[in-house]
Amino acid sequence: MSRQPLKLLMLHGYTQSGPLFHAKSRALIKHITKAFPLHEVSAIYPTAPLRLNPADIPGYEPSPDPPAPEEEIEAYGWYRRSNTATPPEYLGLGDGLSAVAKVLGEEGPFDGVIGFSQGAAVAAMVAALLETGRKDAFTFFADEAAASDGVAAGEGRAAGMAFPESFVGLSHPPFKFALCYSGFRSPGPRYRAFYERPAVQTPILHVLGSLDAVVDDSRSRALIEACAGEPGKEGKVVWHPGGHFLPSQRPYLDAAVKFIREQLEGNAKKDADEEDVNDMDVPF
Repeated sequence: MSRQPLKLLMLHGYTQSGPLFHAKSRALIKHITKAFPLHEVSAIYPTAPLRLNPADIPGYEPSPDPPAPEEEIEAYGWYRRSNTATPPEYLGLGDGLSAVAKVLGEEGPFDGVIGFSQGAAVAAMVAALLETGRKDAFTFFADEAAASDGVAAGEGRAAGMAFPESFVGLSHPPFKFALCYSGFRSPGPRYRAFYERPAVQTPILHVLGSLDAVVDDSRSRALIEACAGEPGKEGKVVWHPGGHFLPSQRPYLDAAVKFIREQLEGNAKKDADEEDVNDMDVPF
């Protein structure tokens, strides 16, 4: 009997790469594979398109010696955050989303997405883009007044970004689930369409480190609040007593498996219910 596929899109963090994220998430994927013996689990690890220079790395300090030519390093990002733009702007985000759209089109469909840090932020954005009706939100927030309404004064005014061209006509169903490790919401008015009118509908498990000194707690909570329902009360927020990394201890691996199983079983029940209704000889 052939096993049902369980396909996962894996999005690495800023300064990482696909192969590096593969190494860092090995325990998680191994645990998922073991937990779903009736599924053919596969994880695809694309590398982000923006190759970073040493100066792009947080904490980089140039040498006092005469400057040497920029060496190439194996560090990549889905976008660069502008340090001067007000409101905040993600440079190269279109290229990052286009790279993900290419993988979705060529290697999909994927059941779910798992992202870390910047990859988790992108995972939430991509999940939103695949949802039905999301284009309408981008149309609404394209107006500067609408996008800037209610935004904190210090964040500045701006029109919302346009719906990404790479997702226009993309044939891929919404994700069944997403796991965001050290994730966060993109700030300011430019990116509201990813999170509002409506809130993100895709079920997301948020896994956060209580000692994370890289992603501010308020940014992670902003992503949680952008999700439909009450994620905290629904068991979709998990804290681990560590910093900015994927926890590999058993309780946090079990939490990921439990969440994925709930989403898959929920979808299976929904499909079965729809089939039962279609089989009924009732003139609706």
